Amino acid sequence: MSQETGTHTHVLEDGTVVEHSHGHHHSHVHSHEHTKAVLNRLSRAIGHLESIKRMVESGRDCSEVLIQLSAVKSAINNTGKIILQDHIEHCIVDAVEHGDKDAIKELEKAIDRFIK
Repeated sequence: MSQETGTHTHVLEDGTVVEHSHGHHHSHVHSHEHTKAVLNRLSRAIGHLESIKRMVESGRDCSEVLIQLSAVKSAINNTGKIILQDHIEHCIVDAVEHGDKDAIKELEKAIDRFIK
């Protein structure tokens, strides 16, 4: 039985795109229970950021801009928590069942980056 390499692409907080593989074939698809909710939240955050950009362009008060940026940061953090929960409930459960220690190491790295 040959093993395939499942390659995944992730976008880090700073916009950097990282690809990695777990060195095996996943028996699940990366489409989770909350994918639609995550996409909706990301779309709202992008719209919110665009409106903040317009605030800056029009010379709005710095305090107002900072408050709006805080709201976007909170929305992004909450979206990350949903993704993390889905990942643990699906990918990590699958990895544990298949003895994939690399997936758990990758999760640890991702959590470390996420909480910085």
